[in-house]
Amino acid sequence: MYRFLFSSKWLGYLLLAAIFATACVFLGRWQMDRRAETLAEINRVTSNYSATPLPFAEAEEQFSRLEADKEWTQVELKGSYDVDGQRVVRNRPLNGQPGYEVVVPFKINSGQTVVVDRGWLPIGNNTPGRPDSVPEPPSGEVTVIVRLKPGEPELQRGAPDGQLASIDLPAYAAQLGYPVLTGAYGQLASETPAAAAMPYPFPKPSVEEGTHLSYSLQWFAFGVLMFIGFGYAARQQARNAEIDAQDATADSAPEYAMAANRRRPAPRKRKQPTAEEEEDAILDAQGY
Repeated sequence: MYRFLFSSKWLGYLLLAAIFATACVFLGRWQMDRRAETLAEINRVTSNYSATPLPFAEAEEQFSRLEADKEWTQVELKGSYDVDGQRVVRNRPLNGQPGYEVVVPFKINSGQTVVVDRGWLPIGNNTPGRPDSVPEPPSGEVTVIVRLKPGEPELQRGAPDGQLASIDLPAYAAQLGYPVLTGAYGQLASETPAAAAMPYPFPKPSVEEGTHLSYSLQWFAFGVLMFIGFGYAARQQARNAEIDAQDATADSAPEYAMAANRRRPAPRKRKQPTAEEEEDAILDAQGY
């Protein structure tokens, strides 16, 4: 009944189903990998974001080479801002609005220099391609709390004077012309004393898992449904073939048998006599 499955046509269908199911498995696993990355980020945020700040001496190595599980760790720095080295980073949207981020070198009292991202500014209305104003950091000695973030890759595009295309720490250090720790930078959490005007602070990262798990399960289900659909189509094909075989058997019956069936009259059903017909029969039998 199912010998047709070995035909080239149905083998091709089976191959297409296998290819589609394989693609669904890869897409499902890709969503699972993204979920694992999201869960790792959530774990870093919940563990490090609000933890007690470390002194710079304990976190110095992280500014040279940031470990993945140390991202968002709070660090306390004491020193002063280098206002002349301040830059704005282009194309930094926040909550769907275009804008910039303000980065400033921070010279620590121990002699090292790190980069501090002080916050976000909206796109300006007065001068195209620049914020309307950039708040200056506080002067003199400042105590800041920052959260560790990895540097960003170099982008193959330039930026106007006083701006950066990305937070590419080695390229930024080359512009400054003095040694800067380039393994990580600090996203500002607080500073003392506070400046008169501040960029917008960064919102806390989301700790929502998202829809990666549901999407992965959907892709796996699509792969299984493809084989279910193939099986259903094969079953329908087998049933249709069985009906066609029965019709062919009926069409191949001998002609004389079909003709005899046509000539043989149908048996007539005997009619039940009425009461009057029975009475007349009785009178005829008596000679009346």
